[in-house]
Amino acid sequence: MNCAIVGINWGDEGKGRMVDLLTADYDVVVRYQGGGNAGHTVVNEYGKFALHLLPSGIFHPGIVNILGNGVALDPENLWQEMETVISQGVRITPENLKISDRASLLLPWHRELDALEEARLKDRKYGSTKQGIAPFYSDKYQKKTVLAGELRRPEQLRAHLAELLEWKNLTLTGVYGAEPLTMESLDRWLEDYANRILPFLCDTGNWLRRAQAEGKRILFEAQLGALRDLDYGIYPYTTSSNAIAAYAPIGSGLPSARIDRVVGVVKAYSTCVGEGPFPCEWFGEEAEELRKAGGEYGAKTGRPRRVGPVDLVATRYGTQVQGATELALTKLDILSYMKKIPVCVRYATPEGETEEFPFPTEQAEAKPVLEYLEGWQTDISGCRTWESLPEAARRYVEYLEQRIGCPIRYVSVGAERDSIIIR
Repeated sequence: MNCAIVGINWGDEGKGRMVDLLTADYDVVVRYQGGGNAGHTVVNEYGKFALHLLPSGIFHPGIVNILGNGVALDPENLWQEMETVISQGVRITPENLKISDRASLLLPWHRELDALEEARLKDRKYGSTKQGIAPFYSDKYQKKTVLAGELRRPEQLRAHLAELLEWKNLTLTGVYGAEPLTMESLDRWLEDYANRILPFLCDTGNWLRRAQAEGKRILFEAQLGALRDLDYGIYPYTTSSNAIAAYAPIGSGLPSARIDRVVGVVKAYSTCVGEGPFPCEWFGEEAEELRKAGGEYGAKTGRPRRVGPVDLVATRYGTQVQGATELALTKLDILSYMKKIPVCVRYATPEGETEEFPFPTEQAEAKPVLEYLEGWQTDISGCRTWESLPEAARRYVEYLEQRIGCPIRYVSVGAERDSIIIR
C-alpha cells in the first residue's frame, strides 16, 4: 500500500511529524517536489530538527529515503543539512539516502535572482523565502538547468555550466544591474557542495520500479500545502511546483505508482507564512497570543507566521484538491487556553455568503463568517486515547470532521512522535 502525506492549507501544517510517525509502516520515503524553501519540523529521540530537503524518514533505520526528480536539488543546502543531522547521531549513507540523477540542480544564481526580484517588486513582493525556487523552476521549464547526473562527467558539465552562465549573466547584469558571476565561483561551488552528493546519485526511477515489483510500501512526502500549489493555490502567491498528491508519482520517478491513501494534514487553527490572501487572519494581541502558544515562526525563515482560526472553506477545498482519504489534525493542544474557539464556516463576499473557495483574485474581498464552540481549558498534551480527551475537545474534532467531509483519523496533541491519538 502506497501513501501520500500532504498539506491541506497554506503549508506548515505538521507534515514532518506525520511522516516521522507513519514511516514505521513503510519501506521507502520519497520527497517528490519543492526544495529548501520550507521546513518540516520533527521531534524524536535524536532531538528537534527542521528538515528542508532531507525526507522526514531519514531517522528510521532500514528505511530508504529518496529525493525524486521533481525536487529542486540544492547541493549547498542539502550538504549542510546532512552534516547537521549526522552530527546529532543520525546515519546517512548511499544505502538509506538516494538522489535522483534526473533531479535538476538549483544553482548559485537562482538564490541571487530570487532576492533581486523580490527587491525589485518592493511592496508587491510574493513573500519568497529567497531560496531560489521560482527562478529554478522557471529555468527547468525553459530547459536551462543541469541534471544531477551530469556531475558524473566533469568536462561536459563544465561546458554546460559555462553556456548557462553566459546566458544568466545577461539577466543579472542587464535586467538587475548586478555583478556577473564567474566560472571560478562555480568551480568552488562544485568542489565544496555539488561533488559531495555524487555518491548518493542513482537511477531512482529504476530503483523504485524494482521496489514496486517487490511489493515494498512507499510513503510520498509533500512540501507546503494545497493552497500553495502552482495550479490550484492562491496564485501568484504560491510555490512554483505542484504540492498535491496527484503529482507524487511523477515527481518521485515512479509515474506508474498508485496511491492508495492520502493523509491530509491540517492544523486545529490556521497559519500562513508569506504574502497573499488569508481571509481568517488575526492581528494584534489576539494574534500574538495564538502565535506564542503555538510557536508559530517559520522553520526556514524564522518569520512570524500569520495566524487565525481554522478555516473550513479553505480546508474543505484543500481536502478536495488533495483527494484526501483521511486527515491528521495537528496542534489541538495549542487551543487549550481558549474559552470559546472560533471556526470560520463561510466567507462573506460582495456577492453574498459562500462555502465555496473563491477564485484567487476574489479572495482579498472575502471576510470570515465565524461560529464558536466551547473550549476545554485544560492541558490535553498527555492524552493518548480518544476517550481521554475532554468532551469539548472531542466535540471540536467531530464538528470539523463533519463540516470538512473527511474522517479525521489522527489527532496530534504535541510535537513528539508519540503525542498522537489514533481514532
